[in-house]
Amino acid sequence: MTQSNNINSARSQVIPDPSLDENVGHYPTPEWQKFGAHQWHDSDLSDQLHQAMIDIGDGIELCVEAGGNPNHPPLLMVMGLGSQMIFWPENFIKRLIDAGFFVIRFDNRDIGLSSKVQIDGLPRISQLKMMMRLQTGLSNKSAQVAYNLTDMAEDTARLIKALQLGRTHLLGASMGGMIAQIVAARYPSLVQRMALMFTTTNRAFLRPPKPRQLYTLINRPESHSERDIVRHSVWFMKTVGTPGHVNVRMVREIAKIRYQRSFHPLGTVQQLNAILASGSISRYSKQVKAPTIVLHGSADGLLPASQGRVVAKTIPNAKFYLIEGMAHDIPEYYQPYMVNLISNHLLAQGS
Repeated sequence: MTQSNNINSARSQVIPDPSLDENVGHYPTPEWQKFGAHQWHDSDLSDQLHQAMIDIGDGIELCVEAGGNPNHPPLLMVMGLGSQMIFWPENFIKRLIDAGFFVIRFDNRDIGLSSKVQIDGLPRISQLKMMMRLQTGLSNKSAQVAYNLTDMAEDTARLIKALQLGRTHLLGASMGGMIAQIVAARYPSLVQRMALMFTTTNRAFLRPPKPRQLYTLINRPESHSERDIVRHSVWFMKTVGTPGHVNVRMVREIAKIRYQRSFHPLGTVQQLNAILASGSISRYSKQVKAPTIVLHGSADGLLPASQGRVVAKTIPNAKFYLIEGMAHDIPEYYQPYMVNLISNHLLAQGS
């Protein structure tokens, strides 16, 4: 992914709206006014997108980026555990825009430039113990955590409302796919269609991660220096990424940008705690009414493909696509095929 030091897109301009107070909105083009009065400016991550801080209430602000034709169908992308929105590859974003979507991505709470959650007095939690309890069907609901997945789903629903998107398409990856399932179940009027990538229902007795990939959830960098964080990021992606398709130079670039943009390791810890404390989301998956496809790589060792099959079997009428050779990432090689599947499904006629 390339960092956008030279922005090629047109500079934002202030578009007056007589129904609003003067200068409350800053819009790339007049059409963006329909998304509400927000201060958009050029993204410092992508030359295709514009960025704004969106207040969704309860003291939470989300850093949001959007791009494409604002008159095209909106596609809200929900990222996974500990991952800033920069983990959506630049070329993947471009392909989705070219396919006819108005693309929106954002940093989840506790990650990137979005609001951080700090609650004093929370006890230390053994994540390994919680993983074992989850795997064997025991509840972690009594664990004191900062928030759970339903809180993160509420953030996503509030973002849809804050941007006045109406019924939108959801694309969720990994933890983001879990969040998307909850949003679709709890807010069916907000979700048109849904595509999920390498995700799970988080229920008990699913095939567990392979040991090497499981270790990525609990292993920590040697220090908090940029050098060690970048090294850890490269090791992580080599471990969970698609064999033969991990671009180490790009991984290093993204790791440096992520570190300099916002280094907040507590956020990843609290998001993992949210997953473990939430337990199975099958009750939500069963309630999803939005037409859904599930994409999963055959080489995924972090969330084995059988977990994706369970998602597709649990969501009514969902379709499952196994992508041979892909693991827990979005390699360039597979992007044309994936975008074709996603766009054909989301842009299909009907409800």
